[in-house]
Amino acid sequence: MSGKLLVTVAKDAGFCFGVRDAIEKAKETAAKHGKVYMLGNIVHNERVVSDLEKRNIRVIKSLYDATDAPVLFRAHGTIPELWQKAADQGVGIIDATCPLVYEIHHEIKKLHAENRRIFIIGDHGHDEVVAIQAQVPDATIISTPDEARAIGRVKQAGIVSQSTQMMENVQEIINILMMQVFDLKFVNTICFPTRRNQDQIKELAAVNDVMIVVGSYTSANTKRLVFVAKTLNPRTYQVEDADDVDIEWFKEAKSVGVSAGASSPDDLIQEVVQRIKSI
Repeated sequence: MSGKLLVTVAKDAGFCFGVRDAIEKAKETAAKHGKVYMLGNIVHNERVVSDLEKRNIRVIKSLYDATDAPVLFRAHGTIPELWQKAADQGVGIIDATCPLVYEIHHEIKKLHAENRRIFIIGDHGHDEVVAIQAQVPDATIISTPDEARAIGRVKQAGIVSQSTQMMENVQEIINILMMQVFDLKFVNTICFPTRRNQDQIKELAAVNDVMIVVGSYTSANTKRLVFVAKTLNPRTYQVEDADDVDIEWFKEAKSVGVSAGASSPDDLIQEVVQRIKSI
């Protein structure tokens, strides 16, 4: 390695507007009420969660713990049962659900109203997918092509996807179900920021010697970006922060592409970029 590394950061790396808006709502509510509660972390990023705790934005396990401040329902969406429980207990709610997630809830209800068997392409146990599934009775989650093959023959089906799914995975599953479902209706609910970020990381991974993806190892959407980049560039590495950057990765490299998951804050991305530029 000789000379300075050329570092190119994906234009839209980091927070999507849904996450950014949810965090701003949390900060505004904490400033107004002194504190705000959340059922689970607002995003899958340890730095963000730690920073918010300093502002009295706290994670609780049950609505019963919200005795002296409102509860923020996160961008991922929340199951109807919790909305009802909050109403019954008189708990104040700050709704930070992403509008694009609400759109998925709307679409899945429309498909159910058409008497179709409902499938959700998404990750089992993910907060967003759990909330989508809870909008209608008897929805089935499919995460892999093998799970799609196991479905068998179906007369009528409606399909939505988790907003952060990889298009390639969704397409492969849809292709399988098209052979098994007589009347299939698919609504593409992969959100625009996800599609845009995946397109940008494909462009960067194809033209740079090394690819760096910033994000927590608990972030599903960061893992997907890493997977997409690695298919085009085997010299792809995930880092949680600047301390994870290894000088050995950049031997004989002249250019580096940098992207980040939707739960990675701007300051964290810039710290990683500065660390790379210092090499």
